[in-house]
Amino acid sequence: MFHDPFNASHVSTQFNGSSVRPRLSVFCSAKQLYAMLVDDQNKKCLFYGSTLQNPIRENASSSTIEAAQRVGEELVKACIAHNINEISSYDRNGFARGDRIQAFEIAISRHGFLPR
Repeated sequence: MFHDPFNASHVSTQFNGSSVRPRLSVFCSAKQLYAMLVDDQNKKCLFYGSTLQNPIRENASSSTIEAAQRVGEELVKACIAHNINEISSYDRNGFARGDRIQAFEIAISRHGFLPR
């Protein structure tokens, strides 16, 4: 039988987030960045943020790097609001650390939410 390493059941066993220590999943398209805090045990999304959201992208001329940094800052605010002190795992989905992901990581690591 062919084993697909990207099967959803494989990912859910590899990364296991809870409401106290959720999993941080980041997707980076050609122009945008999307981040989610996922509680895998209760199958809930605790936070969703992207560089396309109006509160994050204040004006059309702001760069996606600045918007990615604001996504990280909003993620930290959501963690504080949900009494989350740490993240169980950081899933970049295989994306390289480009400028947007680095700006996002810097914003969340300032508050100690990026696991090392």
